[in-house]
Amino acid sequence: MKIALIAHDKKKQEIIELAKNYKDVLADHELYATGTTGTMIMGETKLDIHRMKSGPLGGDQQIGAMLANGEIDLVIFLRDPLTAQPHEPDVSALLRLCDVQRIPLATNTNSANIILEAMKNGFFHSAIAPKE
Repeated sequence: MKIALIAHDKKKQEIIELAKNYKDVLADHELYATGTTGTMIMGETKLDIHRMKSGPLGGDQQIGAMLANGEIDLVIFLRDPLTAQPHEPDVSALLRLCDVQRIPLATNTNSANIILEAMKNGFFHSAIAPKE
């Protein structure tokens, strides 16, 4: 499965902890991340991650293009809903693409934990669902 990992600045430590807690699960999949998030996760976990540009510099759009092309199966995007983001239109487009492509999306640690626990326990095998 191809998994995108993204986090706003105030959520970077949360995504690092999430990656540490589920390192064994994530290691079995192909991981993609926006630049800074990917660098930080790799530094703490040694997971192999394909890094895109930083979110504000186009990384969200790069992952969005992968979503549009059916190249991402799951998105974990820990968002900071209380801080204005200069690239909010890119963020909104990425979230919309998840809905259009019917890609599971976790936007907080509780929803990410549920999905990763399901993967760990063999209850969630593939995010790809037939399109209507």
